Amino acid sequence: MADTQDARVAVYLDFDNIVISWYDRVHGRNAYGKDRQRIADDPNDPEVAERLSRAAIDVGAIIDYASSFGTLVLTRAYADWSSPVNAEYRNQLVARAVDLVQLFPAAAYAKNGADIRLAVDAVEDMFRLPDLTHVVIVAGDSDYVPLAQRCKRLGRYVIGVGVAGSTAKSLAAACDEFEAYDSLPGVEKPRPKADPVEKATSKTPAKSRRKPTTKHDAAAPEESASDESESDPILTAAAAQNEATALLERALRLGHDKSDGDDWLHSSAVKTHMRRMDPSFSEKALGYRSFSEFLKSRDAIAELSETGHERLVRLTEN
Repeated sequence: MADTQDARVAVYLDFDNIVISWYDRVHGRNAYGKDRQRIADDPNDPEVAERLSRAAIDVGAIIDYASSFGTLVLTRAYADWSSPVNAEYRNQLVARAVDLVQLFPAAAYAKNGADIRLAVDAVEDMFRLPDLTHVVIVAGDSDYVPLAQRCKRLGRYVIGVGVAGSTAKSLAAACDEFEAYDSLPGVEKPRPKADPVEKATSKTPAKSRRKPTTKHDAAAPEESASDESESDPILTAAAAQNEATALLERALRLGHDKSDGDDWLHSSAVKTHMRRMDPSFSEKALGYRSFSEFLKSRDAIAELSETGHERLVRLTEN
């Protein structure tokens, strides 16, 4: 993390993006698109209200995380605040001194209205307020990659916040630091009503492994899509663990190459290097309480030495 002494922070929230992404994270892929009409018709319907409540955004968790980098100079949230879904958050946002920027209902000519308005305001603020040191972008679209890159070129430290699984990898890579909304302190991880593992085991092995071989078999997209969406969270978690292992190994090898023969590296330096290579890396998002715990879980490639307050790590000799 950059030095927070006298740091001045600007926060920009693409609020529609974070609300929809978290709704999909809680209820499944494209859930908001499927429920959009029901929500618009009657947001007070008991079933609709229950689904919205389960996917509620913790505004305080986002603001508190942003404030950990320094003094919040300005905080703006962009959305159509006349929408019942967004209107629920107005009091929370105003209570945290968030400036609500009204975007009128999207039409064909205003598809990327939030992206453009947010980016224009951010660039203008950086020239208008030269003492800004940090920019926090709460969104997940790859459309914000040029904004993150411009902020960095103008000398600002850029932090991204987005929902895991819905954030473009390119956006995370364009930031100096990236944190998944899921892993922010105070945010409860989504708990699906049904156990996907139990559902998967209830199917016959032959059917679950069978590939379409005829036109009739290939013409069953609904079942295939359902099976794929159920297994996605499991596959994504496994892939994230594998990517973190590969990232750690690369960081250790590069660290050893630059250490002039010194086998042991400071664990904090290794973590910093990993975050530079992949700003979206977070041991907490992977289920570990500390970086040391993460290293211990990778004892096949990393050897950890803890002496007093000093924690050293090196690549395990095979």
